[in-house]
Amino acid sequence: METRLRSIVKAVIWNLIGLTVMALVGVAVTGSLTAGGIMAVINTMIGLTTYFLYERVWAGIRWGRCHG
Repeated sequence: METRLRSIVKAVIWNLIGLTVMALVGVAVTGSLTAGGIMAVINTMIGLTTYFLYERVWAGIRWGRCHG
């Protein structure tokens, strides 16, 4: 089982990557650094929350694990 801290660290790192990508896409689509940044921050907040919850649910599911 994964600790909560590990889940949080993984989620934060993954979302920093996503924040960067989304900011670049947002700037490319809108032509505005502000609009692209706002889009990226909102996307990251939603993504971080859902990813963390998703990981915690799967951490409690025993199906498919190898014990040994």
